[in-house]
Amino acid sequence: MLEFNTLFYRIKYIFIISTIYIFSALLNATSNLERLNVPSGFEINIFADGLESPRQITETDSGFIIVGSKMGDKIIGLFDSDDDGFAEKRIVIADNLKNPTGVSFFKGDLYFAEIDTIWIIKNIDDWLSSNSNALPSKSIFMNDLPSETWHGFKYIDFGPDGNLYIPVGVPCNICIEPQIKDSRFAAIHKYQNGKLVTVAHGVRNSVGFDWHPVTKKMYFSDNGRDWLGDDSPSCELNVINKEGSFFGYPYKHATNVIDPKFGYLIPDVDRDFVDPIAELGPHVAPLGITFYDNIKFPSKYQNSIFIALHGSWNRTKKSGYKVIFIKLDENGNYISQEDFITGWLSNESAWGRPVSPFVMSNGSLLISDDKFNVIYKVTYKG
Repeated sequence: MLEFNTLFYRIKYIFIISTIYIFSALLNATSNLERLNVPSGFEINIFADGLESPRQITETDSGFIIVGSKMGDKIIGLFDSDDDGFAEKRIVIADNLKNPTGVSFFKGDLYFAEIDTIWIIKNIDDWLSSNSNALPSKSIFMNDLPSETWHGFKYIDFGPDGNLYIPVGVPCNICIEPQIKDSRFAAIHKYQNGKLVTVAHGVRNSVGFDWHPVTKKMYFSDNGRDWLGDDSPSCELNVINKEGSFFGYPYKHATNVIDPKFGYLIPDVDRDFVDPIAELGPHVAPLGITFYDNIKFPSKYQNSIFIALHGSWNRTKKSGYKVIFIKLDENGNYISQEDFITGWLSNESAWGRPVSPFVMSNGSLLISDDKFNVIYKVTYKG
């Protein structure tokens, strides 16, 4: 009888502690969520929590949200089965991976990227609806990528031309040797007919890009170099008007910052330098970008860009830690920028770091946060 009572109280104790932990986590999530500021008429909620450093997001035809991970080893599928705004259903799609940050859904198939390898799972919705206990079969789509982890996290997506686009950052802060020896570095490529074709050179580290819904031109973020002071250089938003253009790294940064180490080589560089269409601020670390191509948000936001500023790591006074909105004209030219979501940073302390915005098929905006380990959902209620 004593053993039974001891076991009973142990189980009761574990239950109480678990309940307190879950309740505390919910209170913490709710408390932090209330710190976030969104424009009038918008509402932000938690779509999924308890994730492991979530990064890029995509959506399947059946409405499953697929998310990659920076520090985890899994690709996760999320589904809001009761349409209450929270994804209570989650499924492991692939595991035992290394930094599987990038995900993209294209013509029924799921693609996801480790540092040096991109995998494919055919007909992913068939498996998601099968309730199978076994993981789906995956195969290598391509593995002709460098394995360096410094600026090696992959963001992938298919362009209007049906090709997969892949950026490869430089494995350093400021250097020239890697990209001279290997042209895959400091560039954005498309995988066409079984080989990498470079669409943008001189790109230090892009972790986000998207195509204008009308002009079909590619826009991408680029992280500026470090250790030139708190206020230089600015991070960038760029547009590719001509495939194969050169965007300045490592000789020139932002619009007019000549690099103190490599700038003297500019007269010998036989390339036209393309300036960014917008400077986003020093050390703000712009990551994912997305065009709003739906009609649920006000017309102001349509065919313009949301960018997640992940936030500075070595600036005296922190910068970034917010989602901004870039307004473009009907031809895709830059007009202005403004804050869209703020509140992750308060008194030089950041409790969250936005990573990748994604427009759902229903017009809502999802945003991953790899510090608070959640995905937010932004809806317009105005």
